[in-house]
Order: sequence, then C-alpha cells, then structure tokens
Amino acid sequence: MPFADVEKARGYQREYRRTRRAGDPCTTPGTSPIPVAFRLQTAQDVIDLLQEQVALVRASEEAGALEKARAIGFLAGVALKAIEAGNLAARIESLEHVLKARTEGERK
Repeated sequence: MPFADVEKARGYQREYRRTRRAGDPCTTPGTSPIPVAFRLQTAQDVIDLLQEQVALVRASEEAGALEKARAIGFLAGVALKAIEAGNLAARIESLEHVLKARTEGERK
C-alpha cells in the first residue's frame, strides 16, 4: 500500500473517485487539468515556449545577471533536449515512411 496511514489512503481514493465522477480526465486529484491552449504536443511547441521564456528572463529588470545566466542556462539545456527529441521524431517518421513504402511495394 503506498500510504502508511490507512485513513490518508481512503481520503485520497475518495477524492480520486469524486474527481473521476465529476468528469475530470485528470489522473490524480492533486493535479489540475491544463487548458488546451497551454498543452504542449510537439518538440517544436516546447522550443517555442522556451524561446518565449528566455525572452522574458532577458527582459526582466528584477533579476540580476547571475540569476539570468542560471535561468537561461537551464532553459538552454531543456531546449537542447527538445531539439534532439524533434530530430529523433523526424527521423523515425521518415523511417516509417520508407518501411511503409517498401511493404506496399512488396504486396504489389
């Protein structure tokens, strides 16, 4: 059992069932659903969001140079991972396309 306290587990399950009955597609009661406009679907969506956030960090007058450098460094690392994921997704799609063309060619 994930909860050591049985009452805490019952409370969690009660809240979980309540949110599911209400039609909330969220998997846990502790998380709130994200509006559709803010959902990230592709690596490019993540990159666009990161570009926006980097611009906001750079424009911030409240943060010092060191804080900005740390934030931008972190965001750059995340952006690199998103770029790599996007490149991998494109490569997989092209491989799938080639394999699909081959199997269709063999059937004919």
